[in-house]
Amino acid sequence: MIRVNRRTQDRVAGVLFACLVAATAILVVWSMRQGWAVYKLRRGVGDTWFYAADGRPWFRMDEQRRDVSLDEIAPDLQHAVIAVEDHRFYHHIGIDPIGFGRALWRDVRHGNRAEGGSTLTQQLARTLFLSNKRTLGRKAQEAALALLLEQELSKKQILELYLNRIYLSGGVYGVETMSRNLYGKPASGLTLAESALIAGLVRAPSALSPWSNLDGAIDRSRVVLQRMREEEFITVDQEKNALRARIRIRPYPGATEARWGYAKEFLRQQFRDRFGGDHPPDWSVRTTFVPELQDAAERAVENGMRRFGNKELQAALVAIDPATGDILAMVGGRDFRESQFNRAWRSRRQPGSAFKPLLYAAALEHGYSPVSVLNGLATIQPQGPDEWAPRNATGEDPDALTLRAALIESNNRAATLLQQRLGTRPVLRLASDVGLRDLPDVPSLSLGTGLVTPLDLTAAFSMFPNGGLAVRARGLTSVLDADGGVAFDNPARANRVISAQVAYQMVSMLQDVMDRGTASAARSAFGIRFPSGGKTGTTDDFKDAWFVGFSSSLVAGVWVGLDQPAAIGREAYGARYALPLWSEFMRNVSRSRPPQDFTQPPGLREEALCRVSYLRPVEECPTYTEYFKEGDEIPTRLCPIHQGTVKQQIKRAVQGIFSAIGRKLKGIFK
Repeated sequence: MIRVNRRTQDRVAGVLFACLVAATAILVVWSMRQGWAVYKLRRGVGDTWFYAADGRPWFRMDEQRRDVSLDEIAPDLQHAVIAVEDHRFYHHIGIDPIGFGRALWRDVRHGNRAEGGSTLTQQLARTLFLSNKRTLGRKAQEAALALLLEQELSKKQILELYLNRIYLSGGVYGVETMSRNLYGKPASGLTLAESALIAGLVRAPSALSPWSNLDGAIDRSRVVLQRMREEEFITVDQEKNALRARIRIRPYPGATEARWGYAKEFLRQQFRDRFGGDHPPDWSVRTTFVPELQDAAERAVENGMRRFGNKELQAALVAIDPATGDILAMVGGRDFRESQFNRAWRSRRQPGSAFKPLLYAAALEHGYSPVSVLNGLATIQPQGPDEWAPRNATGEDPDALTLRAALIESNNRAATLLQQRLGTRPVLRLASDVGLRDLPDVPSLSLGTGLVTPLDLTAAFSMFPNGGLAVRARGLTSVLDADGGVAFDNPARANRVISAQVAYQMVSMLQDVMDRGTASAARSAFGIRFPSGGKTGTTDDFKDAWFVGFSSSLVAGVWVGLDQPAAIGREAYGARYALPLWSEFMRNVSRSRPPQDFTQPPGLREEALCRVSYLRPVEECPTYTEYFKEGDEIPTRLCPIHQGTVKQQIKRAVQGIFSAIGRKLKGIFK
């Protein structure tokens, strides 16, 4: 028994020793790597680079930052930052034991939520080397790095790095750039009041941005001045004079370069959403964007806006890979220099008839076929503008339409009736599954009265060419730190929301929209010859014009409208305003992303039907190929519109007699 205990003790001791050795080795390796990274700071700080989809360097995180020496930064600004962020900066060794202990105690009490207690050196360590993830482990790394920084660099060098790298709102890093953007002067010429305002931004740059919350920034500057007086950097009289000073700021400078502006800022914001305002050097951000497609998208928007002439008119264009959800190009407005608001992913507008494909897909998924007939249309109250409303020979609205014909015409009565018969819940469920959430449960849902962004609607259309899968739009694929370690991994994700057979039926119907429906101008006027499908959209009073369409390799969505919803113009249909932009873009990128024929999945039955009546064709019928999935009802009646052979005419007459008898019997038993 004693021998067994000793053996067990030896094994436990061996395991513990091995763990200790491994932990020590990891710690030593980490310390050496970080020590080398800190040592390299003597030669300057690198930058975070964003890479295009093909792996080529594309642009830097901060293309405006101007690094200056500490001597070129006003002493008042240096003192203001130290007073409000780390008043013992010149006396600690990188960490403040009192503040650090207080922060750890709060972390333990609040369940490992690290906060507060960071010295200026620790903030610099986090900015340069760590993410903004709030954990005790990161806090420990931050402290260790702060000690290394203090060992390798002087206080002056640390403060200089900090003031050149700190995020200060509005996409601005560093006090020199902020001073020039905010006051039109270098940081060396700042007054006490101006310095206090900039120093106050460090704590909450987004919330206190002087361009969006000047009152909040000024209130914070008063706290800074109070701390400066308490730390004896300024006198009472200086504080009073600074409080009375009238601060004048310049308007937000916006962008100096229009090219790629919306795409760059979108990607930078995606990075900030993940890592906060910190700006680590030598990180690599892998993106999904293709610069050549981005150029084509910007040209299409620019040319379209020039043709329309209205300088108030805005547009957005998004291009997505339907297989992965990768965002390949994004334009959020007509001119990034004039407005940095990205309408492609921030603007929520009604999609109008561009939403109808989701209704029809839900119907096909619940037992309808493309030639299922909707009867009783004449009794439906019309809603919204009909994008195209062909009439029958008597000039009246048709009382019955197949799903295919209704989608080709973008018939609002048919969409309303289909939603009534199908129910709203299946439509809302499918919309939610493809990323269109918080839509209203209302009778007009099928007419696109909910709110969506161009990015989300374009991603939703991916389920048609990709065979029924919902994809998640992504702009970043991964982020690598300075050592090549993976700081963020964002793999493509997809899940099935409709069957492959339904997806192909929808592709066929949406091709018809372009071949002979509301978007036929794409073929006849705009040169789209390759296999493609899509849907136009127009909202009430012509406030929004849409077209979302796809080839086998690309989905693109275009929105055109005014920032404050109002009529774009007379008869401003999606086919007139959005379709030309989409067509130019798709035509120009078809060489780099060659469209192929859409792949037909197994499980579909092909039948030739009359293109006019959607019934069995007779000799003179123009025909097309219809696709039926298992369970779909296949038409057996012959076309009554076109004249066939004598045999076909007799067969049709017999069918008519039996059909009339059936209707009478149905009326009797009803």
